Amino acid sequence: MVAPFDDSPTNATEFTVSELSGSIRRTVEDSFGHVRVRGEISGYRGPHSSGHAYFSLKDDKARIEAVVWKGVFSRLKHRPEEGMEVIATGKITTYPGSSKYQIVIDTIEPAGAGALMALIEERRRRLAAEGLFDEARKQLLPFMPKVIGVVTSPTGAVIRDILHRIEDRFPVHVIVWPVRVQGDTSGQEVARAINGFNALDGTGAIKRPDLIIVARGGGSLEDLWGFNDEAVVRAAAESDIPLISAVGHETDWTLIDHASDRRAPTPTGAAEMAVPVKADLSAHVAGLTARLKSAQSRTLDRRREAVRSLARALPTLDSVLAMPRQRLDRSGQGLGQALQLNTANRRRSFERQAGRVTPVALVSAIRDKRQLVRDKAARADRAQERRLEAWRSRLDRHALVLAAVPRRITDAQTRSREQLAGLHRRTDIALTQMLSQRRRGLDAQARMLQSLSYHSVLGRGFAVIRDKDRAVLSRADQVETGTMIAVEFADGEVSALASSSDQPISAPKKQPRAKAKPPGQGSLF
Repeated sequence: MVAPFDDSPTNATEFTVSELSGSIRRTVEDSFGHVRVRGEISGYRGPHSSGHAYFSLKDDKARIEAVVWKGVFSRLKHRPEEGMEVIATGKITTYPGSSKYQIVIDTIEPAGAGALMALIEERRRRLAAEGLFDEARKQLLPFMPKVIGVVTSPTGAVIRDILHRIEDRFPVHVIVWPVRVQGDTSGQEVARAINGFNALDGTGAIKRPDLIIVARGGGSLEDLWGFNDEAVVRAAAESDIPLISAVGHETDWTLIDHASDRRAPTPTGAAEMAVPVKADLSAHVAGLTARLKSAQSRTLDRRREAVRSLARALPTLDSVLAMPRQRLDRSGQGLGQALQLNTANRRRSFERQAGRVTPVALVSAIRDKRQLVRDKAARADRAQERRLEAWRSRLDRHALVLAAVPRRITDAQTRSREQLAGLHRRTDIALTQMLSQRRRGLDAQARMLQSLSYHSVLGRGFAVIRDKDRAVLSRADQVETGTMIAVEFADGEVSALASSSDQPISAPKKQPRAKAKPPGQGSLF
């Protein structure tokens, strides 16, 4: 059997859900106002769109929700990462919306140096898997840079050591990008400085560096933590300008050392890597100059000796001209006899030709030439007559063609007139039909407007009530007692004085019928 419902009175206090949740929250916050919790970060996926970060802290037996508000998150020295073992400082509170308790974190620090080393090692493996530390990505340092960019603190001893060392070895133009090398914002400032040097185009007042040195003095792992920042490593790996990392002493290693093109054991060593020794270069150039002059002297001596040897092998001018002179003497001796023989031969040839040239032969030749000329003249006359006859025939044909042209033009004009008259007739018919259609459409629209006009409604016994401003009154509560109203009927309009239902109705004053409005300008009310 079910026990009967016990409705006996009780002295227990009755709480609402909100009151109970608030009481629990105050109790928890009073008891755990400030706590330090050690645990492993779980379920971290970066800041929410609101800027707050939500995750859990767990160990091998328990789990607690954690939240970092937006303003606190931006000031954290160590940002939370998945799987990172940390010591979180904050207060315990509850979230009434889901009846859960959570820790609101104020600060986060890694759980000891071992945790920092483990975090660095995990980050190193992840970035190495992306190829940021590959040797193939690294660039060669310029042998003699004209401009060097230094990313470091402008007030420390590091920048002075670098400037003094560069001044001693090979003075060049140095541009210092001041950054914090220790603290919460050091990593972001160093990354922005590297990206800023790469963004210079060299056309402005600040020259683009040929080499970048990122330098800092020695310190503890926490002091050098900014150079293990992922943003710094990515900026160093993506730098188009060769980069030397000189962070800490020779035994100190940071992640930027793996991503840079060269690692220097100290900032002074970075300056020595950046520029050569000017005195050594001058001595080397002087030695090369002396060797060049010696080589040029020996080369000229060898060439001069070779020219002398070739000159000794050449023949003398007399030996070169001896044979031509001998041939000239022999030719000169036989020239007189050759002229005499040539003259005798020419004379005999002339005498043979003279025997054949007589007056009779000349007359006969002239007669033959004259006959040839007459024959050619006769042929030319006949050819000219044939050509003239051909031109006459062509002119006659063209004349016949030209005579037929006016007749064809006249025929074309007649056909065009007939086509134009047909088009006129078709245009008149089309216009008549179109006007008839438009008239029928206009009549239909007029009938439709007349049927929709409120005047047809007035003819069935209805009336339109208007106030003194000629506004239509459709409700009784719009009419005020004692005001003049106008009542429009189908056959005219009258004015009336509005009164309450318990007062007698006075005779309305008849108004002249208003001129009917054109169709389509009224409404049903």
